[in-house]
Amino acid sequence: MITLFSYELTYLSFAAFLLTGLLIGMSKTGVHGMNMIAVPLLAATFGGKESSGLMLPMLIMADVFGVAYYHRHAEWKYLVKLFPWAIVGVLLGTWTGNYIDDQLFRTIMGVIIFASLAIMIWLEKVSKDKIPDYWWFAMLLGIAAGFTTMVGNLAGSAMALYLLSMRLPKNEFIGTAAWFFMAINWFKVPFHIWSWETISLHSFLLDLTALPMIGLGAYLGVKMIKKMSDQGFRWFIMIMTAVAAVFMVF
Repeated sequence: MITLFSYELTYLSFAAFLLTGLLIGMSKTGVHGMNMIAVPLLAATFGGKESSGLMLPMLIMADVFGVAYYHRHAEWKYLVKLFPWAIVGVLLGTWTGNYIDDQLFRTIMGVIIFASLAIMIWLEKVSKDKIPDYWWFAMLLGIAAGFTTMVGNLAGSAMALYLLSMRLPKNEFIGTAAWFFMAINWFKVPFHIWSWETISLHSFLLDLTALPMIGLGAYLGVKMIKKMSDQGFRWFIMIMTAVAAVFMVF
């Protein structure tokens, strides 16, 4: 057993925690499917709701790496459409999270991932002019992103759905997502501290021990993405989404 900042961890659970940091770092520099694996991995170790608060500071640390590397590639016209509705989604998620247990948490996460995967695959079969690039499309997915990022740090599926539907190239996809998550993750912090009480000084100090792994993951993510074509990147996101969905449900 390892005792860190009031946490009693087995060697296996601490290894899972550090692996989560590595995966989060990779996800923030473009390997988005890794975050969908990190979420159920941490949830299996710490529980659904507690893990969401434990993961948030790790995500924010990783956001810094993603924004630092891809900040020039952001498409702000899409962010302006998404931000107001994402805030609504965060507020809904905060309220809902007070009334559901860990098992229902995991079930909701699994359903969200499977649904997102089905829609992303469908989007590959339609042409750009059939994609609804209208305010209500951004509204629906903005609310979905805000809700899912609050309930389970799983907004990656909703954001991938929206940005893939806009047919953004690889770097623009990553840069736009990086700025979105940095802003929304900071917005979530007060709710985790005072409403859900899932972030404390001890949990934050534990998160800091994962910072070297987050940095390593960010570096590996940049190297991996450089080797992918835009089309290969799109299919990689969908494959990793499928893996995460199976991991979550079973």
